[in-house]
Amino acid sequence: MEEKTLFFILAAMAVIGALMTITRKNPLGGALSLIVTFVALAGMYFLNNAPFVGALQILVYAGAIMVLVIFVVMLLNLPEGELEEERIPPRRWVLAFFSMVPLGFLCIAQILSTDFEAVGEVGENFGSVKSVGRLMFGNYLLQFEVVSVLLLLAVVGAVVMAKKKI
Repeated sequence: MEEKTLFFILAAMAVIGALMTITRKNPLGGALSLIVTFVALAGMYFLNNAPFVGALQILVYAGAIMVLVIFVVMLLNLPEGELEEERIPPRRWVLAFFSMVPLGFLCIAQILSTDFEAVGEVGENFGSVKSVGRLMFGNYLLQFEVVSVLLLLAVVGAVVMAKKKI
């Protein structure tokens, strides 16, 4: 299969998974749809000759982060009454449609005008353990630590919310 075709298949999977994530009534279904999106993104990393980053995407996001999200969803144990679907007036659907049409045309125009040939060669260490480690624990150390604190706060917040209901 040609790389371009595989890219479009993975891109479609990522978009459909993302749409299913935000449209599911059940939070567990949304979390499982998000896993599809993460796996499709990992496939795109593999296509771009970054196998280490692709493996990290699967291990960290599709694995560890999603286990954390599913754990929080199960811990909250929301009753069915709280998961009722919000009724959206038809006027908003029409407005959403007509605001998305120009964006869709812009996206299609950008895709059609893009030359998908390689612009330049990436370095030999692109996506390797060494280069990712240097960036993550060098230039992006503060962002890395902020994300870890945010994840910790999310778990503590879920436990506090669940404790009120017990």
